[in-house]
Amino acid sequence: MLLLALDTATPAVTVALHDGTDVVASSSQIDARRHGELLLPAVDRVLTEAGLRLDAVTGIVVGIGPGPYTGLRVGLMTADTFGLALGVPVHGLCTLDGLAYASDMGSPFVVATDARRKEVYWARYADSRTRVTEPAVDRPADIADRVAGLPAVGAGALLYPDTFPSVHEPEHVSAAALASLAAERLAAGEELPAPRPLYLRRPDAQVPKNYKVVTPK
Repeated sequence: MLLLALDTATPAVTVALHDGTDVVASSSQIDARRHGELLLPAVDRVLTEAGLRLDAVTGIVVGIGPGPYTGLRVGLMTADTFGLALGVPVHGLCTLDGLAYASDMGSPFVVATDARRKEVYWARYADSRTRVTEPAVDRPADIADRVAGLPAVGAGALLYPDTFPSVHEPEHVSAAALASLAAERLAAGEELPAPRPLYLRRPDAQVPKNYKVVTPK
């Protein structure tokens, strides 16, 4: 097994290789505006560090969000392209699950990432491997009663200390955590989600409803 994992659902552009036993190489950069520019060089860098070629990969793991439309689709389209070119399976994983797994927490907590528009993408967990609610997008004040008393993980939680007063590492998702979680679940015979995006809301950019039609004279 050699899994190539990547995620662009958050400001982190993150890539890792996992050989079924451990992470053999990884790269993470934080830049919310350069997902498309940074992702492929990161893949090349990770492969070079591991001394491997892309055709050695036996499976792709991609973070499916939730996340903003523009960034999320970069990772998903890249994963689909690699899967088709190499003839290998492409597995999806919830980005929030990767953050939860990396936290290594053994008691209930919440993961929250920045959804912009003064909202967070979030979910509750029983422990680092067990999500107990579906991913959602809400204003922090609207979910304060549902997360009260729970520690939190993620950059979204850091933005709203009134709702999330106790925030723990990690701040950003890592492909190393996604790859490790995927390898663990695949080894246990679990079926991973399809690589389909969790947008949870419409894109920020939309066609104006009442745009002016210009006709030739």
